[in-house]
Amino acid sequence: MFASASSSVGNCQDDTAYSMFQTVSEWLWWERLWLPANVSWSDLEDSEGRVYAKASQLYAALPCALCLLLVRFLFERYLAIPLANVWEIRDRVRCTAEPNHILENYFCSQARLPSQADVRSLCKKTSWPERRIHVWFRRRRNQERAGLRKRFCEASWRCAFYFFAFVGGVLALYDKPWLYNLKEVWAGFPKQSMLASQYWYYLFEMGFYLSLLLSLTFDVKRKDFKEQVIHHIATLTLLSFSWISNYIRIGTIVMAVHDSADILLEGAKVLNYAKWHQTANTIFAVFTILFMLTRLVIFPFWVIHCTWVYPVERFDPFFGYYFFNVMLVVLQILHLYWAALISRMFYKCILGKLEGDDRSDEEEDDSDSPQERDHKLSHINGSGARGRANGH
Repeated sequence: MFASASSSVGNCQDDTAYSMFQTVSEWLWWERLWLPANVSWSDLEDSEGRVYAKASQLYAALPCALCLLLVRFLFERYLAIPLANVWEIRDRVRCTAEPNHILENYFCSQARLPSQADVRSLCKKTSWPERRIHVWFRRRRNQERAGLRKRFCEASWRCAFYFFAFVGGVLALYDKPWLYNLKEVWAGFPKQSMLASQYWYYLFEMGFYLSLLLSLTFDVKRKDFKEQVIHHIATLTLLSFSWISNYIRIGTIVMAVHDSADILLEGAKVLNYAKWHQTANTIFAVFTILFMLTRLVIFPFWVIHCTWVYPVERFDPFFGYYFFNVMLVVLQILHLYWAALISRMFYKCILGKLEGDDRSDEEEDDSDSPQERDHKLSHINGSGARGRANGH
């Protein structure tokens, strides 16, 4: 009897869990969230030679990301590192901090840069003089910083990917009428057949940004780490939503607009590490102009205008319409943040005062004065030719 009662309770729990799952699934795929009024998922089933994007195809982004991580490893090992050797790019020889569990505990649990009061307290606990404490923390902070060769390899990989991605985007868009007349983006929406070029462009872009999220733990850490995470998540969210809702035409334009400037930034970083500073400065100046044009002019006044104004001429706004535009605005806010950094970098470039890395800490010397130490620690990537090496 007890076994029978226990079985009944278990069956009830299973039924309840299944019912909840069904409810969540039905709400998640409710047509009014994703599609305009009078359009259903059945309207987007493959028929009469038309092929539509399907949510299940997004799963391919994960194996694509893993493949790109493997390609990146091979690229850095067999192309970037040999190129670094040819250009004689070397890491600075670093003095390691001597073992001291008291200072190590403080460094890991409290602060990487102790206050003067804490330094005096640590002097008493370790019986070390103040200078020795300062030197230990400088060396310990340097151990946390990525070496020059690692930064070069990372920039080389991103430059190569953005170049091929942009070329792929141009090939996918150059002969499409909606590239030259943005109203064509919404012609026949959402019953727009997916093209093979759009599928592969989306797959590799989503795989790349997913690979960046997966590699955050071992990539060069920068001070705008949180902004990078927000950017990658917002990009993946936009790409996923645009895929499911068949916003693919505008999605390909958004990707191409972003990739165009990123090639020059990563290229300037690569040349800067190779000590081709004059060439890097020239490319950075071109990048600045292109970034301001694509991110602060084309993106808000053409792309967002296209997604905000033209759709309501054809159908009533729905949740997906608002969601997609809000995510584009999030990206635009990040563009404004990076534009401020880049403007400061460009200003210093004109004055010839490029000297640090605004988003990655500069290495400190044991002989640095407190003023020099504070100056180096205050940089936020991109203050110069050397700084640009780690800009977004």
